Amino acid sequence: MKAKNIFSWFSIVLALACAVGIVYLPAFQPVFLAVLLMNLLLPVIFHKEYGKPALTVCRLLVGGLFIFSSFVKGVDPLGTKYKMLDYFAVYNLTWLNDIAMILACCLILAEFLVGICLVTKVFPRLAVLGATLLMIFFTTTTLFDALYDLVPDCGCFGTAIKMTNWQTFYKNLVINAVFLPLIFNNKQLKNRLTWRGQFVIGSVYAILFLGFEIYNYRHLPVIDFMNWKVGKQMKQEDTPEQQIYLTFRNIADGRTEEYLSPDYPWNDSVWMSQWEFADQRVEGGADYLGFTANDEEGNDMTDMLLSTENLLMFTTHDINGITVEEWEKIKAITEAADQHGYYVVWAVAETPEAMAEWQEKYDFIYEVYYGDELEIKTLVRFNPGLMLLDNGLVKNKWSAIDFPTGKKLEKMFE
Repeated sequence: MKAKNIFSWFSIVLALACAVGIVYLPAFQPVFLAVLLMNLLLPVIFHKEYGKPALTVCRLLVGGLFIFSSFVKGVDPLGTKYKMLDYFAVYNLTWLNDIAMILACCLILAEFLVGICLVTKVFPRLAVLGATLLMIFFTTTTLFDALYDLVPDCGCFGTAIKMTNWQTFYKNLVINAVFLPLIFNNKQLKNRLTWRGQFVIGSVYAILFLGFEIYNYRHLPVIDFMNWKVGKQMKQEDTPEQQIYLTFRNIADGRTEEYLSPDYPWNDSVWMSQWEFADQRVEGGADYLGFTANDEEGNDMTDMLLSTENLLMFTTHDINGITVEEWEKIKAITEAADQHGYYVVWAVAETPEAMAEWQEKYDFIYEVYYGDELEIKTLVRFNPGLMLLDNGLVKNKWSAIDFPTGKKLEKMFE
């Protein structure tokens, strides 16, 4: 086997093996990080040894990952906007908040175009340049996240795949290891089509994907990766008792021991001086639903709502953003629900005092429950939104644009 086959394929296989290893390494691991950095050196040192088959594999792997990443974000562009707002707050860039939605759509679109152009070899060298800029940005940002935990989840794969900050940084190092050969050998990436032909194809890609983003923004995600998705039963019954297991590490020799809490020698001062807390895991108990509905006194009413038949729940994380037209739709839905014996409530990220004013203004706002703003945003990805539940089963969800009216409203209660 020629040297070019040895070094190029070894680097690719090592990168894929590391990608699998990331799943099991959520925290900082110096040995694993050293392996990733070493694999970054291989394509730099031996970039001339990459043959056409190896470069094709690198191109398809990187392009495919960019397409997947952009799709899971493009299906939920509002989620990317919310994540951008988190970053703006951390980096004192709140002056960009007003255009966060535009920036989110542009970033997702750029990521998709880079990926699809790499896979189809449309403007391949320009795609490599775009991917280089994106990877510099992503790698730098996730490095700071890993070191300082600035934002808990970067949202690299939207809500489809959750990763720790270190896992996200590791992931970017793996991508870089596969992508670097394309940078050094970009002159080998050619397309026989004319510049005009490639421009037409690229424009079609951009228009179609931008339309996909806009549709998901104006309506609801065509694929819902969030917890409260249509068809899911949120009511939990017969959940086993929660058990917490604590892991302690011996200060002297590093060995670990696991105990079922509170069955560990916490009252032994000698033992406590020799051991330190290392980790914990939880077994059993109810899964976290991603949303808690509290009444004005702070009582948790989530179970009550999930035990209610024919429940219509309006959601809003910014009641001031509801338009006059949307209020008219809400009133019509509420009145129709009353006539058909449906129970109507609101889940809001407001204060009871603020809601009292709105209830005085709109007397069709009945029972109101309060939740965290981030949690409200995961119920329905639109402000305002509407959810139909029946004994905890999520039967349907609507954005305000799609609130049922006329015959559709009557059909909803059939």
